[in-house]
Amino acid sequence: MNMQLTPQWLVWARDLQALAQSGLTYAESPFDRERYESIMQIAADMMAAGSAADMKRVLDLFSSQHGYATPKVVVRAAVFDDRQRVLLVREVLDHDRWTLPGGWADVNLTPVENAVKEVREESGYDVRVTRLAAVWDRDRQGHPPAPFSCYTLCFICELTGGTARTSIETSEIGWFGADEIPADLSLGRVLPRQIARLFAHARNADLPVDFD
Repeated sequence: MNMQLTPQWLVWARDLQALAQSGLTYAESPFDRERYESIMQIAADMMAAGSAADMKRVLDLFSSQHGYATPKVVVRAAVFDDRQRVLLVREVLDHDRWTLPGGWADVNLTPVENAVKEVREESGYDVRVTRLAAVWDRDRQGHPPAPFSCYTLCFICELTGGTARTSIETSEIGWFGADEIPADLSLGRVLPRQIARLFAHARNADLPVDFD
């Protein structure tokens, strides 16, 4: 399902930021660098005006990005127990709302290793990844707008050990059936229909990988 709900001003601001970031990476002429820095400022102006965010904070966020601009990558783990319940954790950074374990992918780890690490760190459980269920573009899925373009890799996992344990990132851990998903989800991280789709993947290993 394509759900392009991203405001046009945000699309333009991202495009300009990416152009400026990549340009500053490769520009050799001081005049070109000055031009790209001006484009970066315009992108920050647009982002601040559209989101009502603090200008300095936006510019600092943009300026911290280096190298050729590409989408960011998130991994999420849909862990199911033998009762076909999914593991959710309360995310401290989003007012203790529920989400699938996961986060930004770390360097020097494979996508699967990232998923396993995130589950262990956020819930205390050990898991085995059985397959990739989805590669979702954040914007096309209908999440709330965010500063950067992002892809989310969702893996189906089976529980192998460990015990429930919260962390500095999570305040509660729970198991939920398909008809028990809490209403207070962290919608910037996962949507109800995405969880429903992951239940479908858990029930049917022959489903193809979802994408876009």
